[in-house]
Amino acid sequence: MSRFQSHRTAEFTESVIREMTRLAIRHDAVNLAQGFPDFAAPAAIKQAACEAIQADINQYTVTWGARPLRDAIAAKYRAHYGLEFDPEREITVCCGSTEGMIASLLATTNDGDEIVVFEPFYENYHP
Repeated sequence: MSRFQSHRTAEFTESVIREMTRLAIRHDAVNLAQGFPDFAAPAAIKQAACEAIQADINQYTVTWGARPLRDAIAAKYRAHYGLEFDPEREITVCCGSTEGMIASLLATTNDGDEIVVFEPFYENYHP
């Protein structure tokens, strides 16, 4: 173990997704270990991305998600499910499901609490 490596990280193993991707490439196989969209992004999303780049919108937003996005999420839940959420207090945008999961666990559990994890599960959810 390197003197710059923590004991905790010394126990990390390679991601099974990375391992399966390497094997799929080696054997010219279909990779089912991760999602690969087989469709183009919608034109409106491409256009919005180009407009944001041209407008130099390139700074970090607030850590709980840009207000217009949270407003849009609240509107979608209202329109599709009849549910009302306060975008300022009840909606948080995460950078992926793993961040959402860990944030939820940190907010609702304490040291020593028991958490039941059902298998099979995504590799990052392993206790």
